[in-house]
Amino acid sequence: MEKENSGKDDNQVLEVAMEAGHILLENGAEIARVEETMERICRHFGVESENFFVLSNGIFVTGSRNEEHSGGQYAKVMHIPVRGAQLDKVVAVNQLSREVAEGRYDIGQVKEKLEEIRRMPRKSSPVQVLASGIGSACFCYLLGGSLVDSAVSFGAGFLLYIFILSAGRTHMSKITKNLCGGALVTLICILSYRLGIGDDISHMVIGSIIPLVPGFAFTNGIRDLADGDYISGAVRLLDAILVFLCVAIGVGTMFIIYHRVFGGTLL
Repeated sequence: MEKENSGKDDNQVLEVAMEAGHILLENGAEIARVEETMERICRHFGVESENFFVLSNGIFVTGSRNEEHSGGQYAKVMHIPVRGAQLDKVVAVNQLSREVAEGRYDIGQVKEKLEEIRRMPRKSSPVQVLASGIGSACFCYLLGGSLVDSAVSFGAGFLLYIFILSAGRTHMSKITKNLCGGALVTLICILSYRLGIGDDISHMVIGSIIPLVPGFAFTNGIRDLADGDYISGAVRLLDAILVFLCVAIGVGTMFIIYHRVFGGTLL
């Protein structure tokens, strides 16, 4: 009976470790951080023969309390779709794992804490839209745009994120969303420039597309490659490059349409 209960405890520890890994991975953490956090939780609670195989969109776990009982006592595969990053959750899980290693919580309390972290809300839609506009304006100015150019970029970035949030609710594909997003901000900048608002359309467009640029995913892809996680790193880099291409195609398409309709160039 004691051995049976021990096995159930081991399974609970592995379930909790996998839940922590799930939260980290779906919110943009790099592979090494996910594996380290899961190992830290398991080892604190005495499960030392665990095996984790983490990819960019999946976690494979097997484990037991010791090597003698590792023959299939626990095994689970969890698919994790690629989502946008929510770094406050990553920070919260990291802090929780350190507190677990210090012995502050039992396994039941860790499970409750993870549920609280999972329920942490995203920033409200108005905040996201406002941040997109401010970010676009600031990048436009930092890259050499004038205050008027930055104002146009603010408006374009503001409207862009309204479109992004609306597209998310309709389950529009990532490719279509980024193509349309790039085309939308370019159209806004072209119309503003034609109306005499703004000094340099290239600065306006570059600032406006910043909210679409997957810099975080691209950086994590490089970090995964540097850590030797070649499959996950390649997948994340490919996903980021696909976004870059879609945005570029959307921007280029609007300039081509303008050239064909009105003739001449804007740049």
